[in-house]
Amino acid sequence: MNQLEPELEQNLRNANLWWQNIHSPPSPPLKRWAFEPILKRLKGGMTPIVALRGPRQVGKTTLAQQIIQHLLDEGVSATHILRVQFEDLPTFTSQQEPILRIAYWFEQHILGKPFNTVAHEGESTYLFFDELQNINSWAPQLKYLVDLNSVRVMITGSSALQIKKGQDSLAGRLSSIEMGPLFLREIAALRDWGESPAFLPFNGLSQLKRQSFWQDLRRFGEQHHTIRHKAFAAFSERGAYPIAQLYAETPWEEVAEQLNETIIRRVIQHDLPMEEEGDERLLEEVFRLNCRYLGQTPKPMLYLNEIQKILHTQMSWKRLLNYLHFLEGTLLFCLIKPLELRLKRQRGTPKLCLCDHALRASWLQEMIPLTETELSVNPHLSVLAGHIVESVVGYFISSALGRDVAYFPERGNEPEVDFVLTIGEQRIPIEVKYRKNVEFADIRGLLNFIERPIYHAPFGLLITQTESITIDEPRIVQIPLSSFLLMR
Repeated sequence: MNQLEPELEQNLRNANLWWQNIHSPPSPPLKRWAFEPILKRLKGGMTPIVALRGPRQVGKTTLAQQIIQHLLDEGVSATHILRVQFEDLPTFTSQQEPILRIAYWFEQHILGKPFNTVAHEGESTYLFFDELQNINSWAPQLKYLVDLNSVRVMITGSSALQIKKGQDSLAGRLSSIEMGPLFLREIAALRDWGESPAFLPFNGLSQLKRQSFWQDLRRFGEQHHTIRHKAFAAFSERGAYPIAQLYAETPWEEVAEQLNETIIRRVIQHDLPMEEEGDERLLEEVFRLNCRYLGQTPKPMLYLNEIQKILHTQMSWKRLLNYLHFLEGTLLFCLIKPLELRLKRQRGTPKLCLCDHALRASWLQEMIPLTETELSVNPHLSVLAGHIVESVVGYFISSALGRDVAYFPERGNEPEVDFVLTIGEQRIPIEVKYRKNVEFADIRGLLNFIERPIYHAPFGLLITQTESITIDEPRIVQIPLSSFLLMR
């Protein structure tokens, strides 16, 4: 008989109250954008496993709970659903092959029949494994499970690296979706300001290659100007983490401390690999420097000199780069690399893009406004706001669009371009000019890039602070940041 230790079994029963016909705690009413695509893949996708990855505290666990409730409401038998929350419960993580042990215990003691028998009867069994990236050999266990049993599996994780490793070994069995902090339209819905549809369908990325798509997006923003301005003002004030917007009446200082404790310190103290333990202070400093230089490409010597000055220690750039990649792996940052052309690796440090500027504000205790009104009152903050906006744009393209994005550093007589979005053979250069006035000279980099046939870029994007800016150049589409962020 497949038995579990009493404490482990009790923890499982407490986490799966529907087995006893007991209601789980209510979930927030807002269903994030990933709800529908995850549910669709889970119920009938081409792969038996769907992974939802994203930074800590963006709502992955809540979304899994909402999907479970949806399945129950649809009539799926309570005994056909298993949920395991691996994080923080040593009774789970200390087991040998815990995924397999728990799954087969569930099959025998709750489901009451083999997984494959349920499938032959025309029904499905759903297994939810939350934050499993720290389980040893989780991917081989899942591979063994789904290869021998007809089950549908949803996993969540806050480590891009660990999920990617699993995806590599689970080729053909796993598909993944990345979910970051709230989109503008989700902020509006959460704050009861109205509903705004996603302009870009989840599977409509090919539309990005059309210049008319971006022109239509600008008009879409104009049509939804009321919701857009309210949501963007809230985004400017508190960022896009659900907790910050859900508790909008809570003083920012309390929200900031919660963000620091549940996200940043959690990453530094708990997610750092065992071999790097003892260097939490170093990781803190790397995180702080990243926040200071958001939207920029700080040189290696800047990092090394700052670290030496503060920690009184010397280190190699190679080791420090490991810390940068670790932070990227937690999905808090994305590191935008220089554009590679003709398979030649380009030299240059990465451009730093943070998942939400509120984390910078909470860690540095310095909130920088992004709205036109606030920056008019505080013009001395405009340059710093411009860097933060560049970070916002870079993370949005990389995470929300899931596309290949790079930046184009200055090369000889070729000016820098902030971002280059690649879709198939086509490239879209993107310049961020976050100020009230933009001159023709400010788009020189875009025009130079467009005019070189080798780059395959028929048009470019100019992301600005306001709608009022006009550029007399038909190959350039000007979009205010707040409209750009309504794309998803």
